[in-house]
Amino acid sequence: MSFSETIALGALAGFTIFLGLPFGRLELLGDRARVALAMFAVGVLAFLFVDVLEHAFAIVEHAVAHAKDGKEGLGRPISLALILGGGFAAGSAGLSALEKRIRPRGSIYPPAAGGSGEVAAVAVGHADQVALEAAAARSRALRTGMTIAAAIGLHNFAEGLAIGVSASAGQISLATVLIVGFALHNATEGFGIVGPLGPVKPSWRWLVCAGLVGGGPTFIGSIVGYRVTSTSLELAFYAVSGGAILYVIGEVWNAMRRYGYRELGLYLLSLGFFVGVVTDLVVAYGGG
Repeated sequence: MSFSETIALGALAGFTIFLGLPFGRLELLGDRARVALAMFAVGVLAFLFVDVLEHAFAIVEHAVAHAKDGKEGLGRPISLALILGGGFAAGSAGLSALEKRIRPRGSIYPPAAGGSGEVAAVAVGHADQVALEAAAARSRALRTGMTIAAAIGLHNFAEGLAIGVSASAGQISLATVLIVGFALHNATEGFGIVGPLGPVKPSWRWLVCAGLVGGGPTFIGSIVGYRVTSTSLELAFYAVSGGAILYVIGEVWNAMRRYGYRELGLYLLSLGFFVGVVTDLVVAYGGG
């Protein structure tokens, strides 16, 4: 498979993420629909969490097996384990620290009421406060969605590496199956980005940006994987992605608890996880 064919098909695999993103523009009717879509997204993210850590552990365990057989020293598996732990911390605790730094500080409260003129001023001040809080809530929801897109993008970069490496090695059938499998898989990831937005209706510009952040790395990874083979780089992206996905799952779960519908949410979470498993079976069937 030529370089141009590889990057073209890598782009196809990555940008199927746009199939699910337009659902963010739908006017959802009630809290049940919001919980259902968000928890389906959490199920997809939960599968991605398991998937990326499975790949990450496999890389480290392979190095441990080589060290046990005397094919290489202990330095290699130790360094890979440090990459795994450090990357996971960067994706989870690091992302939490970054979110805390950019979060709006405090709330603006109106002055205490005194006379009739002051009451009117308080009413105006309260309306301003409500508007500010609504804007902050919208900004927070969109920021969470973009964080999910970034976490998925890290995962998809590693998938793109697998496409590029297999194509470069001349494993055409494997590369083809990987492309088809990842394309199906990425089609569900759009739900993972827009599901947690709740009642917030994103702009088309935001959706395009989220799609590029989440799906674009598959295209970039296929280019890098075709030209460069780096196990450490692949592991680093898996580790950071795993930590980031776990952080996002916690944030979405906490946000959805206030709506109730716990049983419905868990059923949809299970469905999202199952959909992730089914789409990944295509890759497994092809030996990926």
